[in-house]
Amino acid sequence: MSPPYVDIGDGHQVFVRDWGTGQPVVLLAGWAMDSRGWAEVMTRLTRSGVRAIAVDRRGHGRSTDPGRYDYDVLVDDLATVLDALAVEGAVLVGHSGAAGEIIGYLARYGSNRVKAVVLVAATGPRPASDPASGEPVSPDVVDATISTLIGDLPGWIDETLPSFAPEAPPTVNRWLASMALDTSRQALVDFQHAIMTTDFTVHAATVDVPVTLLHGDHDVSAPLNETARRYLDLIPGSSLRVYTGAAHGLVLTHAERLAADIIDVAHS
Repeated sequence: MSPPYVDIGDGHQVFVRDWGTGQPVVLLAGWAMDSRGWAEVMTRLTRSGVRAIAVDRRGHGRSTDPGRYDYDVLVDDLATVLDALAVEGAVLVGHSGAAGEIIGYLARYGSNRVKAVVLVAATGPRPASDPASGEPVSPDVVDATISTLIGDLPGWIDETLPSFAPEAPPTVNRWLASMALDTSRQALVDFQHAIMTTDFTVHAATVDVPVTLLHGDHDVSAPLNETARRYLDLIPGSSLRVYTGAAHGLVLTHAERLAADIIDVAHS
């Protein structure tokens, strides 16, 4: 049995949920979410004979709070978890900003432990763009977003949450808000800055395992044409499945279909 905590150095640990046996599927949550967000998907995966592993990113959920959060350290954390759990032939699944962790991992550590990748409502591959022009947002816009997260996180959540999972009931939205508010503020600020400013176009073009993109065509946080369709052009042999009418929070609003698509990749 794998340990519930994995040491990541300097006395810090990340929390891991490891359910079931069989083909390993490693689930990485999006910004301000932790492994709890995957609960329904994980349950469906284990019932299909899949080993479902979900990780609380450093500073999130039950993991400790080292105070540094960028894609370099998050990629190293992922590598440490896969090594500690002796994961082989994994399907790596990343929601939203976790796409960068997976692409960064493959670029730095290679695909020896990885069978395939599923990117769910992925951000990137380029830095954040203006929805109207498609051009990268200015440093002033990035700074304004970060300033709001530092000074008025509850207000920012109230403003943005309705577009994240518009089909979710109020109880789910309140749960999401509490999850974000319980997350390290430093982690939220630094990870959001990384999501908005990191360019993965070069790394994406070097991915050498099958990649399936799952994306809603009503995604405001990561508009389909600026994210998934660009990955589709960059990643050799990748495929895209569009969820008609779906927004960014597919993990919650479309968990049954999402699980079925992940199982399809895992068993292929």
